[in-house]
Amino acid sequence: MLRCMSPRMATRAEKERIALLQGTLDLLILQTLRRGPLHGHAIVKEIEQRSEAVLLVEQGSLYPALHRLIRRGWIGFEEGPSENNRRAKYYRLTASGKKQLAIESGKWERMAGAIARILRPAEEKA
Repeated sequence: MLRCMSPRMATRAEKERIALLQGTLDLLILQTLRRGPLHGHAIVKEIEQRSEAVLLVEQGSLYPALHRLIRRGWIGFEEGPSENNRRAKYYRLTASGKKQLAIESGKWERMAGAIARILRPAEEKA
């Protein structure tokens, strides 16, 4: 579950944790929108489905992340009808967002690789 607390109420260590969680959620959203525009509920369901229900994004974390990504110019949106004929915002990746996705994916791959090397070290020399 990706959940972020208010940065105003956090200690320094908590702020670093919040930044990591926010950065991870931003990356997940950017990657999800890579395949095309989606409304908020569809983004949540896509992340849940693709992670085999390991990652559950709450609305209280999703919408602040979407607004953050809009402010940074990494995503845009258009309004349109949802599947149940209600008004919905459809979020899409911008050109700047595609560039940022490549940068953030590279950072994540390096970090995941470093963690994997620690968790599964090569055979130790005798």
